[in-house]
Amino acid sequence: MKHVLGNKKAITLFVLPALILYTAIVMLPVIWSLYYSLYSGSPGLKWEFSGLKNYQTLFKDKNFRDALVVNLKYIAFVMMGQVGLGLALALLFRFWLVRFKNIVRTLVFFPVVLPTVAVGQLFAKIYEIQPNYGLLNSLLDNIGLSQFVQPWIGQASTALASLIVMDIWVAMGFYAVIFYGALLDIPSDIIEAARIDGCSAWSMFTRVLSPLLRPVTITSLVFSFTGTVKMFESALALTKGGPGNATKSLSMYMYNVSFSYSKVGYGSVIAVFIFLLCVFGSRIIHKFDKQI
Repeated sequence: MKHVLGNKKAITLFVLPALILYTAIVMLPVIWSLYYSLYSGSPGLKWEFSGLKNYQTLFKDKNFRDALVVNLKYIAFVMMGQVGLGLALALLFRFWLVRFKNIVRTLVFFPVVLPTVAVGQLFAKIYEIQPNYGLLNSLLDNIGLSQFVQPWIGQASTALASLIVMDIWVAMGFYAVIFYGALLDIPSDIIEAARIDGCSAWSMFTRVLSPLLRPVTITSLVFSFTGTVKMFESALALTKGGPGNATKSLSMYMYNVSFSYSKVGYGSVIAVFIFLLCVFGSRIIHKFDKQI
């Protein structure tokens, strides 16, 4: 193996196919979007070179700023919820639900493989208020909390929170499986030694497990961050970006600008911004890991 990995031709042979695919699937579309962002209008329809005009317009655009605020709120809550609850579930599987871990893991992971449209329809029924109460409003009404019955996805004040809850529920099983695998890789001798030394459950987590799980935690945060930045399918399935612009993300706004309003050049600027947000956000997460 050392002989093979020391051969530059062998390394090139191994890396080249992946590099070609990465360039074709990722880098070429990015370069194409950068090229399009320098034009206004749509190809074949008032397609004119505008230089940096689209970039100057970007932060003056109130709709863009509103979509960015929605995205940032969504990223913060969903990322922490998915990774945090995933870790909590993995700890349950590893230390408290050992006898039933297989069936519980299957049930928790099941939402991950469900189609987004099906999940959106499921939660639309859960949040329903008309013509009949959905599961949530029925529960609130039956336990005497009818003052909290409301159109959860029909009003701006609760629509984003309802979407956040749905997306946390969908993905937390994925991160639970990742963390569970990492917990199984931690030698039992380390855990037993900590218990013999009198570590409480909290000390075990903060001083033993958390440092050992740090690489997996950072990777999970990056996965969750890049997924939430591209928020599109779930919002479209549950709220269609509404009511108003309450759940309209950057990706949804980019789609509307590009294909509904035929402003492909300006839509490409938004796409470039989303790409840069993914890149710089991921780098910040990695830098934060190095500073700990």
